[in-house]
Amino acid sequence: MAIPPVKTIPGRCAAPGSGPAPTVATHDRSPRHRLRRLVLSGALVAVLLQALATAAFAGCTDAPRPGVQWVRCFMNERTFAGADLSQAVLRDSSFTRADLSGASLREADARGAKFVSANLSQVDLSGASLARADFTRADLRGANLRDADLSDARLFLANLAGADLSGARLDDADLYRTELSGARWIDGKTICAAGSIGVCK
Repeated sequence: MAIPPVKTIPGRCAAPGSGPAPTVATHDRSPRHRLRRLVLSGALVAVLLQALATAAFAGCTDAPRPGVQWVRCFMNERTFAGADLSQAVLRDSSFTRADLSGASLREADARGAKFVSANLSQVDLSGASLARADFTRADLRGANLRDADLSDARLFLANLAGADLSGARLDDADLYRTELSGARWIDGKTICAAGSIGVCK
């Protein structure tokens, strides 16, 4: 005599003489569920990005002081004349058309910073890290650049008349049409002659 087949219910297991097995959990793969997961994921990413941005720019509102941390900050057209920013961290920040005349940036880390058309006359940049900084059309007349690292810096059309470049590093720096009249050259002895443009004569 043939034994009838055992009936099964989706998500359950049945066996002769036994009660129903526990329900098997299944994942909701409906479009509505997927959309809800995407929305939640997007919200989490937005919160994380906002937190990172807040942390990255938190220091940009700090008052100028020695050792201030201004990294990737926008300080365009701001006035910091005579400010003490010695040993400040200014990496990749922008000071386009800012007034830093007479300020102290001694031993500051301003790698990759932009000082395009900025007023840096009589500024103290001695010992500063200025690699890859952009000084296009900047006014650096009488600036103290002793022992500064200007490797790969852009000094196109900058005015360094009367500046002190003693011991400065100018490896691969762009000095095209840079005004060097009266500047003290990197050897610490040579005074560039009047009319020295791009080259110390």
